[in-house]
Parts: sequence; C-alpha cells; structure tokens
Amino acid sequence: MAQSSADSTLARLSQGNMPGHLKTQVQHLSKPRFIELLELIIQEFEYFLKAINLINNQSLETLLGELLEAFTLKIGQILEAERTTIFIVDEENQELWSKIAQGDDEQPVEIRIPMGKGIAGYVAERGKTLNIPSAYDDPRFNRATDQETGYRTKNVLCMPIFSDGENVVAVVQLLNKIGNDRFTPNDEKEFESFAQSIGVLLESCNSFYTAARTQKGLNALLNAISSLDQSLELEVTLQSVMTEARKLMQADRSTLWLMDGNELWSKVLSGDRTQLVELRQANDKDSIVGYVASTGETLNIPDAYKDSRFDRSADERTGYHTHSILCMPVFNSSGRIMGVTQLINKTQGSFTRSDESFMKAFNIQAGIALENAQLYENVLLEKQYQKDILQSLSDAVISTDMGGRIVTINESALSLLGCPAAAAEDEATADQLKQAWEDILVGRLLWEVVPIERLRSRLADSLEFGSEHYVPEQTLRVAVATVEGEQTLLVPVELRSQPSTFFPNQEIDEDQTYFPWGQQAITIEAPDDIRHLEHSINLTVNPLTAPGGGVRGGVVVLEDISQEKRMKTTLYRYMTPSVADQVMALGEDSLMVGKRRDVTVLFSDIRGYTTLTESLEASQVVSMLNEYFETMVEAVFNHQGTLDKFIGDALMAVFGAPLPLDNHGWSAVEAALDMRERLVHFNRARQASSRPKINIGIGISSGEVVSGNIGSRRKMEYTVIGDGVNLSSRLEGVTKQYGCDIVMSEHTYDRCRDLVWVRELDLTRVKGKTEPVKIYELIGNRQNYELDAGTQDFLDLYRQGRSAYTSQKFNRALELFAKAKVMRPQDKAVDVHIARIHAYLENPPAADWDGVYVMTTK
Repeated sequence: MAQSSADSTLARLSQGNMPGHLKTQVQHLSKPRFIELLELIIQEFEYFLKAINLINNQSLETLLGELLEAFTLKIGQILEAERTTIFIVDEENQELWSKIAQGDDEQPVEIRIPMGKGIAGYVAERGKTLNIPSAYDDPRFNRATDQETGYRTKNVLCMPIFSDGENVVAVVQLLNKIGNDRFTPNDEKEFESFAQSIGVLLESCNSFYTAARTQKGLNALLNAISSLDQSLELEVTLQSVMTEARKLMQADRSTLWLMDGNELWSKVLSGDRTQLVELRQANDKDSIVGYVASTGETLNIPDAYKDSRFDRSADERTGYHTHSILCMPVFNSSGRIMGVTQLINKTQGSFTRSDESFMKAFNIQAGIALENAQLYENVLLEKQYQKDILQSLSDAVISTDMGGRIVTINESALSLLGCPAAAAEDEATADQLKQAWEDILVGRLLWEVVPIERLRSRLADSLEFGSEHYVPEQTLRVAVATVEGEQTLLVPVELRSQPSTFFPNQEIDEDQTYFPWGQQAITIEAPDDIRHLEHSINLTVNPLTAPGGGVRGGVVVLEDISQEKRMKTTLYRYMTPSVADQVMALGEDSLMVGKRRDVTVLFSDIRGYTTLTESLEASQVVSMLNEYFETMVEAVFNHQGTLDKFIGDALMAVFGAPLPLDNHGWSAVEAALDMRERLVHFNRARQASSRPKINIGIGISSGEVVSGNIGSRRKMEYTVIGDGVNLSSRLEGVTKQYGCDIVMSEHTYDRCRDLVWVRELDLTRVKGKTEPVKIYELIGNRQNYELDAGTQDFLDLYRQGRSAYTSQKFNRALELFAKAKVMRPQDKAVDVHIARIHAYLENPPAADWDGVYVMTTK
C-alpha cells in the first residue's frame, strides 16, 4: 500500500507544470503530513534505486531468460502440452524471437521468425488465437521443423499475450495436448485467466531488458571511446576500433576498412594471431564494404547469402559461415567518408536498429580517433620526411628556438664542425658519433658553437623582425681534439685586443685558448692532437614562421664554398673571372669530361732565351719571367682566352675552351696584337733600366681539339690536345725562319680575313703532317692600322714574286724578290725565297711540284 500511496503522492505533487507549484503544495502541509510525505518519497526513491540497480545488474539478461523459461514450463503444465514456446515480439525488427533449449548440457539457441510468417507469426500479427486440431492440414504450419527434428506435431494451440489489451507483446505456442486429440476451448479460457498478468509482467521484463541493453551498450560505447583515446598510432587504433566494436555490438567478428584512393584496406590478425596481415579490396559497389564506402549508406543484412554483393569464397576457404552483417560508414570531421566498419554475425539474432544507432555513435568517435591517428601518422611521416631531406642536404642547416639555442642540426653541419664520423671504422660507430655530437650540441647557443662574425646580431634581427640575411664568403674556424678521451669541438676564444676581427687573417696562434663545445665558462689550452679546420662559407639566416604567422625560431644555412673558392682561385690563374664564374656555374663536369671543341690555340716563346738568361742570376730569371708573363697573360685574359700552361719561357693559350667562343680566331688574333703592343711597353721599361730587350714569336692556328682534365690520379690539369695545338706550336717555331713575330695558319686567317692585314709567307707541310697549309704573317688590324704606300708597294712585289715562284717561273720570281729586297734588305722571308730560287735553278723541282715547302725541323 505504501507503494501505491507514494505513487499517488508523487503523481499528485508532479501534476503542476507552473514554476514553484511543488513548493506551494508542500508549504501548506502540517508537520505530521510533511513527515509522512518524506517517508513516502524515500520509499519511492528506494524502489527507483532498486530498479536502477536491476538495470545495471549484469545478470539481468540471465534472470529474464530464466523467467521466460519458468513461465514456459508452468504454462505447459497447466495446459497439459508436450511442448511449449513463448515468442517475444520484437517491434523494431518486426520479428518474433525465443530461445529453444538444445539439450541438458547445451546453451539455448535463439530463433527468430518474421512477423506474419507461420502460425506464431500469424497470431502475433492479427492478435487472434489459433486452435488447430491437425497441424499438417493447416498451410501455415512448417513441416520442415518436424523433418529436421524427427518430432511429430499433431495439434497446436497458439495464443496472443497483450500488455494493455491492444498490443501483442508475446505469443504462446503449445504443441500436442497430452491425453487428448486436441486443445479445447476450456484450455483457451484457462490461459486467458492469467494471460493479462503474464502480459504485464513480460512487458515490464522487456522494458527492463531494453533499458539494461541500452545501458550496457552505453557503457560499452564509453569504454570503446576511452580505449580509442589511448593511442595515436594508426595500427594500434585500428585494432582498438575492431576489438571495441566487436564487444560493443556482441558480434563474432569485426573489421575496419580505410579508404586509400580507389581501394579499401585493413589489417587483421593472422590465423595464428602472431602478426597483422594487410587486406585490400576495390572500392566499388560490387562488394558490401565497397557499396557502403561508395554511397555512404548503412547495410544491415540479416542473411548474407541472400545478398548478391556478398562474396562467399572467403567462407568456402575458411569453413566459416557468415549470417548477419552490419556495415556502416565512418566519416571524418569534414564529413568525408574515411572508412567502413563491418560487423559479422551478431551473437544473438540479427543486428537491430538500436545496434545501428549505437554503431553510428561509435563510428563518430572512431572517425575522430582515426582522423587523429592519421594526422599523427602524417605528422610523423612529415617529420621523418623533413629529417631525411635535412640530412640529405650538402649544406649545413641548423635551426634554433627563439632564444637562439640549437633545436636541430643536420649531418652536414656536424661534419662542417669536425665530427669525426667519416673516419669511423664502421657505420654503427659513425652513427653513434653523430648522435653523441648532436646530443651535446642541441640546446647550446648557436653563436657559441658556430663562431662567425656578427652571427648573433643577425640571428637576433631575424628572430625579432623576421628579416632575412645573406652574407657571402664568411670564414669559419674551429678545431677538433681529444679532451678527456673524446673527440671534442673546440671554438677559439675571441682575441680581446681585436674584438672587431674575431679571426684575423694570419696564421693560427699556436697559443690560442679554446672553449670546448662552445661552453664559454670553460677554457682549455690547445691539446697536442689538435686539428684546425677552416672553411669559407656563404651564410644565410632566415626566420622560421609559425602556421598562423609570426616567428617561432630561426634557421641558419652554412654553404661550404671552400672547395669552390679554391677551385675558383685556381681557375682565376688560367682564365678571366667572368669565364671562371661561368665554368663554376657549369660544374666540375665541364672540365672533367673530355669534349671535342673548335678552338684557336696561341703559342708564344721568347727568342734567344738561353743567351738572354745565361748571364743572369736565378732570381733575376724568375723575376724577369714573372714580369713578362704577368703582362702577356693579361693580354690573353682581356680577349677571353684561357691560359693552358707555361712551358719554360713559352706560353700556351686557348680561345674557345672550356667555354665556346663565337669568333675565337679573331679573339686570338686580337690577343696576339695586344701581346705585340705590350711587349713594346715592356721593353721600353727594360731598356730604361739598362736591361736587354726581349723578342718573342707567336704561332696561331684554329681547328678541332679534345679538351678536358688530363693526367693521373695524383695530378691532373686542364688542357687541349690535337692537330690545332701541334700546328700552332710549329708556327711559333717558324717565326724565326721568316723573321716575323706573329704567324697564323690559313685556318685562323679564314675566320678573320676581312679584319686583318697579312702577308702570305708560304705553303708548307710541317713535320709530321701530310696536308700542306698556307701560313701568313700577321701585320696588323685593318680597323686601326693603315698601310703606308711603301709597305703596300713592298707587299705587292712580294705577292707577285710568290705567284711566279709557285708557277715555277723562277727567273721572274728572282727578279721580283730582288726588287723587294732593295726595299727591305733585312726581310728574312724575301731571303728565304731568293735562296730557294737559286737552289731550284740549279736543281729544278719535279714537273708536278705544287709550290709546297716541306719543313724538316720543328
């Protein structure tokens, strides 16, 4: 009665819907009535707590099953039936379900019947009793069950159970009346006498069961969410999702498939559960998971074998039998499908709409967890990617925090600072050394470790204002030595007397003191095994920006140009800075790889060098040659030539290599004329100081050569080889015979015939060659050199004499050359021809003589 009174009181007190209504009801109660009200409410809440405890009780499902089993047994006893089954109506799935005992030692098996199907389905759908005297005569009876079990069903009584007189909550089916041929109307009335009570009780039980199942699902969902939050690793999250989804939905198996382009992939445990095996499946509508991934729709399939999208081959291979499938999409935070969850074979029955609701909530959380895991994996991949890029760079790269302390330092930076990893015996030792150095250097102030002038101020400016700095050709000097048994980076202490010149350009002070690892609180003297390192670098200082803007650190790039600078210095000795810079831009291969090029080669040599120097001291000889070559090399460089080599007192230059030159022949001619003019000024200075005059000979020829670095591993030099080189050398030699200072071959003359004044000296075949070549004396540049009348007359006589000579009209040639000699008595080319004519007059050449003179000396 207390229960009823309490219910009435609470119902009455809660009837008002105006604010303050309950307070108004209570404030007018007498003290005894108020005490009574308190007791009633306490009793009511005690009942509520018991109900809540019952819902939370893990054994409620077992208890409900036992109640059904007990009711089934008792109804069968009362109505004297051989077999009795109570089917509960599942409105959500429009099914009837019951648990049938298989045997004394076996777990009951849940069976489900669609509404409207069979005798029980018919009664549940229409709410009318069926009393069938002969089961086999009724078309609604399914004989297959008898055939499978061997039982013979004779008569059937199937009656609905109502909860409120309208809604069917269950159906009782009794088979085979004991002792009689059929169930009677009295049996029906007997059942009706307690059916309503059973209906109320079953509805209450079902409400408790539904509430308990919902609570259990919520708890499982919370546990699953908690589990998903415990890891950011994708594979761990995958396994967690699969495990928790299976537990949550009471499924036999679960799989999570993730999108990867046009495929879905997952990882599942192998048969022996020792490793994860990756599975892949096409993302198309021909499969169940592909259909869900393509459409975003949920598939709840009670019988997989009736669905054309189900692939039976997996069951056939494994012997597993798939019954029910619940397949649902997983979305990311932006609403895009990122995967599919697939649950197989619900432990009891098929998956329901409640299961779909729970799984939808679970998938939302799973999507968040997977997205976080993928983002984390992407961050790790990006971090590793950036680390690999950083380590692969040949430039030293160091990043800092806002305080200027080192955050990251790549291998090139460690090597630049002297880390001895390259000299390690094996790769493992090298890695250990690099890691040890990195561990020590990270966290230190950058400018204490990398002693470059004004580095601190430049970094501070970059961190504060986001400015960028590029400073070429800075000097970095550090040292490495063994300190306390370990190879240590030593940074020289700044010279206090010269604070503006941190590292003066002089020899390293042997008494210098050092900061080990840049720790300025400690100084040490130079150890015995100290190894000094000096690098020329290009310095870049830039800010590191945060995604939302602003500066979050700095990055310093040290481009080691020591080798480049040494190479450039070397190249400057052989070619002009502009050409050297172009060669540097092309890279080392431009010199190392042999190439065929069309070039012009210039040879020059000092005449009478031995006689000139035999009275000089060695130092005077060196001084003279240095002065001479200094001005002659300038002439080569001024006209884009490359100094190939010095050979004693001789100089060899190339025009058109290593870089191509449009008119290399003309450039070589201009260089030769410049050398002639420079020699005049050079001799004028020598004669002013009573030193002997120097005469030179220059040979020029053009043609194809092979250029490249030639030599041995120990010593190589850039040079050119080929006929053009040999001919130029021969022509430099013949200048003595013809009394000229500059002789060029026809191959060069053809390239600049409209630009120069020349005299054809001869048609000659030099030693070692079969083809004759015309050679010319270079007189001058047509643009700035005018021939006087006397010179023109002389050249005209010489040209006529050459024509008569080559035509074997030796008397006429002798007459013309004699007139030329009168004009220029000292001209050696004239003397050479007169001497040859006299020889040919005594011993005429063959009739087919072509005017070629064969040189027998180099």
